[in-house]
Amino acid sequence: MSNQNAPYEVQVEAGQEYWYCACGKSKNQPWCDGSHEGTGVQPMSFTAKETGTVWLCGCRMSDNLPFCDGTHNSL
Repeated sequence: MSNQNAPYEVQVEAGQEYWYCACGKSKNQPWCDGSHEGTGVQPMSFTAKETGTVWLCGCRMSDNLPFCDGTHNSL
């Protein structure tokens, strides 16, 4: 699993649907590229509420996936 001990800073557009990689295998982190096939882990979809910067979880331990909640600071 390809995790990092920091969030991903990404730009999103209001109303746009995004697919967050929940398995950690994507080569296009933090976005799903289909590498989860056969892992039993599915990507997470979310629709941006507003245009701007969001912080997506890199450690995959957040209680608010796909968004970072600072859990990486205690790992």
